[in-house]
Amino acid sequence: MNSSTSEIANYRTDYSIIGPASMIFAVIAIIITSIILIIVLLTKQFHTVTRLLTCNTCLASLLYCIVQCVNYSYLLVITWDKSDQSCRWRGYFGYMSMIAFLYSYVLQVISRLFFIILYTKYRWLITLRTHLYLIVIGWIIILVVPSPAILTHDIFFREGELCWVTKTYKLHTYYIIVAYYVIPIVLIIVINLFIYIPVYYSGKNTTIQRSIKRNDRDFIIFRNIMISFSVYFLGGVPIIIYMFTDIEFFYSVGVISVTFAVIMEKLVLIYLDREIRNMLKHFFCQKRTQVMPLIINAAFIVH
Repeated sequence: MNSSTSEIANYRTDYSIIGPASMIFAVIAIIITSIILIIVLLTKQFHTVTRLLTCNTCLASLLYCIVQCVNYSYLLVITWDKSDQSCRWRGYFGYMSMIAFLYSYVLQVISRLFFIILYTKYRWLITLRTHLYLIVIGWIIILVVPSPAILTHDIFFREGELCWVTKTYKLHTYYIIVAYYVIPIVLIIVINLFIYIPVYYSGKNTTIQRSIKRNDRDFIIFRNIMISFSVYFLGGVPIIIYMFTDIEFFYSVGVISVTFAVIMEKLVLIYLDREIRNMLKHFFCQKRTQVMPLIINAAFIVH
């Protein structure tokens, strides 16, 4: 018993490797996310309710990646700050940015429920004002849910460790599992079922069938929701396994996989969204067209 305990205590995550790797992935995700945001903001035809929620998720992604970079900077570079209060605030923003990304997907599936199922009876649900209220309520929840991180003393400075709640605080750990992961994941799954099941049987229901814009709309909606949700969820699986098994290997993998999942989620978004993908192609092709004549003229002058 004592030997195993000391063995676990002696094993510490090597942040000198996974920290910089996670920061590199975070910077890449920030670049990709910023490009998507710029394209949506500068393209008038993209100013829709659906794009509004896409931008909301992108902002949550930016917040998460920036907070990760700040936390690793304090861990690896700003080592002289050993304040418990400062550590609690870093922990709060770390948890807040983490759940912001997941809860932003809850807002997306709620919006799709409005558009696909409920809009025939309640048209006010698909208005811009409703979605702005939805986003405001979502961010209030995001700000309030991780508040125990700063209201309690369960987070304190530990040399060479990130500012998280340790597993010795069982109640707070269970709260994190339920509020940060279980509730949003269950909401996404349940709302997906509310969307998919009626659409699947839409051939027998003319009211729902009129709400489907294309014959394969049921597959497209279900595919996009599940892919977008599953990419980030898979990135967080190692962290969830660590919470139940206390095996540090899964924690080390999860530190990197979550940030890497943000990159993959954005690439999947570009792949699924044909309009954004075509706009990116047009942008880069236009840049190439502007550069090529200069090269040709330069070669002509040399000859």
